[in-house]
Amino acid sequence: MTVIGWLQIILFCVVIVALTKPLGWYMTRVFNGERTFSSPVLRPIEAGIYWFSGV
Repeated sequence: MTVIGWLQIILFCVVIVALTKPLGWYMTRVFNGERTFSSPVLRPIEAGIYWFSGV
């Protein structure tokens, strides 16, 4: 494996570790039904999909 290949693997691992805490925080709030930063945008879209599908 080349040096570039190893650097890509290391970069991927660093990105995964860096995203673990914020993504876990976000998922916890979503699963508990709490408000998140994307709620004002996604909630009307979700309601529209439910209305359109008859749920």
